[in-house]
Amino acid sequence: MEKKPGTLYLCATPIGNLEDFTFRGVRVLKEAAVIAAEDTRRTRKLLSHFGIHTPLVSYREHNKSVRGPELIARLLAGDDIAVVSDAGLPGISDPGADLVRLAVAAGVAVTPVPGPNAALAALVASGLDTAVFVFAGFLPRAAKRRRSLLASLAALPYTMIFYESPHRLTATLAELAAAFGDRPAAIGRELTKKFEEIVRGRLTDLRDAFAAREPRGEFTLVVAGKQAADAAPAAVSADPAAAVAALVAAGKTKKEAVRQVAAELGRPRREVYQAVLGRTK
Repeated sequence: MEKKPGTLYLCATPIGNLEDFTFRGVRVLKEAAVIAAEDTRRTRKLLSHFGIHTPLVSYREHNKSVRGPELIARLLAGDDIAVVSDAGLPGISDPGADLVRLAVAAGVAVTPVPGPNAALAALVASGLDTAVFVFAGFLPRAAKRRRSLLASLAALPYTMIFYESPHRLTATLAELAAAFGDRPAAIGRELTKKFEEIVRGRLTDLRDAFAAREPRGEFTLVVAGKQAADAAPAAVSADPAAAVAALVAAGKTKKEAVRQVAAELGRPRREVYQAVLGRTK
């Protein structure tokens, strides 16, 4: 008799506080045939804390093309497999999403085991609108792709959520302010951990606050969507040079102003810059 395929469990793990691990999560990890972990060293510490002795295999960005099909083969052979991220829900900004796609294509059952998630934790504590939101994760590393994504998000009226590393935080806050205007925002740092901090303010205020001290920890950024009252001078003028001049008069650098005007008018930055040069001749 052919054996029934196993189940792929997407098991959320704590994002900091071990008390947030669910009873179900512990049980699933104990009962699985194997645990696929993004970082086996970090996961091994978690398993040790909860007395879980299930075998571990590495499943991460650099080996997913090989390890993924191997895990699907085990699932088709009848094994139940639990996949975990470094922290939080697997499949969010990690290679777990690729394994899910393979499992769905193979007809394998996929079951979520919910738990902690940094994006939602930061959102509900931000004080911003939670009715409709956009999760953007980590911004692209390439500057052109990053600017293109921010330009596409600038006109959305929805709250936006981003992840960012400490060494990129202040630069990202500056880019968000340039692309979106000086909107209300909140930053969740080290959520659920001992030094948890939620800082609220305008994007430029947050940029200046974290520029004045070395950012440390893991950061989740929540930014308000575009509202009618947020319309910056660039939005009320079809003249890019005039819009840039208005933003500079309001305190922005010329570079920031050109970037914001280009995003709001949907024009290339080079075109806006040439318009500014033409005005000053």
